Amino acid sequence: MATIIFYQKPGCATNARQIQALKSAGHDVIAQDILKEPWDADELRSFFGNMPVASWFNRAAARIKSGEVNPDTVDAASALALMVGDPLLIRRPLIHVDGTRCAGLDHPVLSLFGCKTQDDLEGCSHEANPTRCPQT
Repeated sequence: MATIIFYQKPGCATNARQIQALKSAGHDVIAQDILKEPWDADELRSFFGNMPVASWFNRAAARIKSGEVNPDTVDAASALALMVGDPLLIRRPLIHVDGTRCAGLDHPVLSLFGCKTQDDLEGCSHEANPTRCPQT
């Protein structure tokens, strides 16, 4: 099994469910606070690979939902600057395992979870729960 560095938003029920699924699959998970990490643009960029810029963003972030930030109109350099300044905009989780980095639960990361699917693990948990995640 793998040791996985998992950048999460503390208090996020979805991230907690994802960590539990990884542990249940036999992996060692080192959870890191995505909000306290001293991100720089180059390091952050390494998690996104060939993903389109718009998919780098956490669509549930308040600044995106309000329309203040539109991921569909932002270039890569601007996206990284926004995310370094406001890590809540970063798509979660960021995962670093065996020298590979990725954002979200796209292929091939799903193989780490065993039988779980992306729909089981990436949808926001608070929509079905009256207790909302902390905003910070």
